[in-house]
Amino acid sequence: MFLIDMFNKKTVMPTAENALPGRSEPIPTASTHFISGLPLKGPVPEGMKTIYLGMGCFWGAERLLWQTPGVHLTVSGYQGGITPNPTYQETVTGLTGHTEVVKVVYDPAKISLEGLLKIFFEAHDPTQGMRQGNDIGTTYRSAIYVEDDKDMALAIAVRDRFQEALVKAGRSSRVTTEIAPAGPFYFAEEYHQQYLAKNPNGYCGLRGTGVSCPISPAA
Repeated sequence: MFLIDMFNKKTVMPTAENALPGRSEPIPTASTHFISGLPLKGPVPEGMKTIYLGMGCFWGAERLLWQTPGVHLTVSGYQGGITPNPTYQETVTGLTGHTEVVKVVYDPAKISLEGLLKIFFEAHDPTQGMRQGNDIGTTYRSAIYVEDDKDMALAIAVRDRFQEALVKAGRSSRVTTEIAPAGPFYFAEEYHQQYLAKNPNGYCGLRGTGVSCPISPAA
């Protein structure tokens, strides 16, 4: 019964009453990007935009995204939950409500949001609810957090197109990606930042469905 209770806690979103309390101060993290040397907490350059993407474990997701042409900066962190300034050890209990995300600062003149979302939907399986493969819990749920209404509408449209593509491919699974306005983003610990650049043979949990995500020709 104990193991079942632990599993249930990890896969059910907590309430404000039972979420962990967290802390008022941010946890320590890296100051610069391991590859580019850019400041992780610097201002977004003029003309660039930000999107937050959760594809399960953020190690592989961040590597995929920093390798994407047009992406200026990637940062691993926690978002979509209740507990302020959570630690990794707290998030994996399922009692903070956060999912692992990558903050993506990108140049829309070089890659469109639609193009980024195509990569997002094809690189993982967004139909698994509170998991990605063997990674189980709320912290591994698929998520897109946006900064304005236009990006929200586009994310929903691309999600619906991918759902249609799954059906056409003979898959009955429903896309469970959470799409919501971006709430507080909490930086993950230093060792999580650009983890697979520091540990090239480390774990990467990205596994797609093999189904292509349709986007408009101009994207």
